[in-house]
Amino acid sequence: MSNPSNSPASNSAQPAPATPLAPRRKALIIGASDGIGAALARQLTQAGYTVAVVARRKDKLDSLCSELNAKGVCALAYPHDVAQFSEVPALLKKIVADLGGLDLAVFMAGVNFPPGGLDQYNFENDRKMIEVNLLGAMAWLNPIAAMFQSAKAGQIVGISSVAGDRGRVGNPGYNTSKAALTTYLEALRNRLTRSGVHVLTVKPGFVKTDMLKAAQGGTPFAIEPAQAAQEIYRAMQKRKQTIYTPALWRWIMLAIQHTPSFIFRKLSF
Repeated sequence: MSNPSNSPASNSAQPAPATPLAPRRKALIIGASDGIGAALARQLTQAGYTVAVVARRKDKLDSLCSELNAKGVCALAYPHDVAQFSEVPALLKKIVADLGGLDLAVFMAGVNFPPGGLDQYNFENDRKMIEVNLLGAMAWLNPIAAMFQSAKAGQIVGISSVAGDRGRVGNPGYNTSKAALTTYLEALRNRLTRSGVHVLTVKPGFVKTDMLKAAQGGTPFAIEPAQAAQEIYRAMQKRKQTIYTPALWRWIMLAIQHTPSFIFRKLSF
């Protein structure tokens, strides 16, 4: 586990100085070692952001930052386990200081443990999913929300899931963690919009990442992380409130949300 008071070795590069003609916005991505997080880091740096990337795997963070910095873009790595809640205040303070401010925060850290069957229950796995998917988000986004609210500016993006739209039999713990995260992000949006802060909730369907291995019942309409990142960035620019990615999932989930309970409980996913 990294010590938030020490600068990671991969952070030898310093953020490029902003100029009136070339201002650099500052972004923090929590859960950025691979998948959508890494793809979004690439998308944001191409759009002129300096990014701080946070994840458990230092080796993957260093590789991502080396890739981005080789193109003349500044990316800083901060190894951290989001379930280590006590580390957040000091680490967030350091990141904001290193970046020279913060304009955007993206929380996309997440874990998914399949229960192994409809007769299997595993509290330890369920607890881990709640700790990472929900409490980790709250530990990071609460202080960021307070900072943005005080500044009356900023943007927050939270990666939830279509899995949170209904309580399905396949994985109750994961469904619960994402449903709670969706509600939390909505509450943040309703509070922060009064201060000019934008909050976007993203609900991906199947994306070709390591987490897809935990999916049950097939993975239709799976997309590449780069596509999800592009759609997230477009939604940020348009200041949308909630998006599904790919967009087809909006209609799929609308049908699922309106399926009567006596039918829905008989489904096997």
